[in-house]
Amino acid sequence: MPHERAEIIRQSFRRQAKACADLGSPFTARLCMLAAERLTDDTPVGTWVLGWSGIPDGINDALALRLAGTLHALVRTGQNADLVAVYPPHAAKDDMLWAAIETALRHNEDFILERLKSAPQTNEVRRSSALLPGFLTIAKMTGKPLRLSEIGASAGLNLHWDRYAYTLGEVEWGGPSTVVLQPAWQGPAPPIAEIKIIDRAGCDLNPLDPESEADQLRLFSYIWADQTDRLQRTSAALAIAAASQIKVEKADAVDWLHTRLSQPHPGMTHVIYHTIAWQYLPADLKAEGEAMIAGAGARATSDAPLARLQLEADGKPEGAAITLTLWPTGETREIGRADFHGRWVKWVGWQD
Repeated sequence: MPHERAEIIRQSFRRQAKACADLGSPFTARLCMLAAERLTDDTPVGTWVLGWSGIPDGINDALALRLAGTLHALVRTGQNADLVAVYPPHAAKDDMLWAAIETALRHNEDFILERLKSAPQTNEVRRSSALLPGFLTIAKMTGKPLRLSEIGASAGLNLHWDRYAYTLGEVEWGGPSTVVLQPAWQGPAPPIAEIKIIDRAGCDLNPLDPESEADQLRLFSYIWADQTDRLQRTSAALAIAAASQIKVEKADAVDWLHTRLSQPHPGMTHVIYHTIAWQYLPADLKAEGEAMIAGAGARATSDAPLARLQLEADGKPEGAAITLTLWPTGETREIGRADFHGRWVKWVGWQD
């Protein structure tokens, strides 16, 4: 295998290690660094990974996270006792951890190679901490109940943001809930507004069923193994989503939006929203989607407003931008920034 290609792969693992460390997972950072330094082509899995023909980085094929998630799946299913013994909550030195990983690469080869074909899939429920102040802003400014359309909804955990309990700075919102979100909050208090939801729906190319054990495993495996709070929070959110009986629709985002936007809905505000999802659409579909949303915005009225709420990366170093567009005026403003996993929110609000 060409040395240059393998080095590109190793560098992508090193970059992912830094990202994991920054996002509070020292174990996954260590795993990625060990793979970057020690993975060889002595096994079919090593050959496959180091010869990856796509774009390995996190915003494209996320190769390092595919491997991390696959190994975590082996742990969660108990398929490899040696791996279980060195994974959190156990502490193991680098040599012991890597020895167990190498054993898994050989003994669980078929499982690993098959699972590496699929991109990681997450549904980070803490991103609702960045969404709620946006929804409060929309409700305050339009004074209407909401119709929700989420793109890239995965298992639908962020479709149920109103069923969670929040502490946003000094503001508490929501009733008692098994999901409690308390991001580090900076900035003014979010607006106070009554929220009523008339309709909610979401789409995803590969929707996950919150009642399915296989789909639950898929979500859990891509949560980093040393972040038990995320695992517990996701489990609670899955139970809420399952109880709702609302299923995320399997659909292309643009086709689905075309249907959702085809008719006006007087007396309510239609909110299109997405979190760290739009960036994964191919360029042509993004352009088509942007044009479709803008066209629907041009048809919006004060009696049937349209809003677009986004939490998406924008190339800046500090987290992701919380952006809100409101029609019929079509104004767009960055109303805050948030951590990719929702650990903190820096709120600005809709400034006049």
